[in-house]
Amino acid sequence: MKRLIDIVVASLSLIVLSAVMLMVALLVRVKLGSPVLFKQRRPGLHGRPFHLYKFRTMNEGKDSYGNLLPDHLRLTPFGCWLRKYSLDELPQLLNVIRGELSLVGPRPLLMDYMSLYTEEQARRHHVRPGITGWAQVNGRNDVTWDERFSRDLWYVDNQSIWLDMKIILLTIKKVIKSDGINNGNHATMPMFEGTTHNQEG
Repeated sequence: MKRLIDIVVASLSLIVLSAVMLMVALLVRVKLGSPVLFKQRRPGLHGRPFHLYKFRTMNEGKDSYGNLLPDHLRLTPFGCWLRKYSLDELPQLLNVIRGELSLVGPRPLLMDYMSLYTEEQARRHHVRPGITGWAQVNGRNDVTWDERFSRDLWYVDNQSIWLDMKIILLTIKKVIKSDGINNGNHATMPMFEGTTHNQEG
């Protein structure tokens, strides 16, 4: 049932939002250049990697050594506007149709984090990742990593169609209010470096 709802809602959303997505794509092309889409490998269900798609929000600014600048320095005002209203996330509807994402589930993080998870934290991959999730409607990026993992695991243990509907409605409210987009001086979340136990071990 969850997969059927994902396909139907994502397909209808793509049709309804096609004009918006085309406009955003044109604006990204004009303001940030090519490519329009940001593509990155992320872990999916059971940790299997897939390519996550977003509209670009950052420029290619580099330091004197040719290294990319930190995210918060490359994030443009236009990119901030896209993130404020979660317009950069719209291409992920394609990931949903392809079965790589669900509408609701723990957000897929970086592949580099996989080796840093405790056995408990790794349980977040027991379900298909989502465009939005319990952690996103309870702090989004403005939480600690421990809080984020705790909320992801709560969802894994309590998932249901009714909970998904509640999360989608709360997500719409969060997007309108633009809550929890940034975390301190970071454009999103700071890098995850493992738990204290992992770092000391």
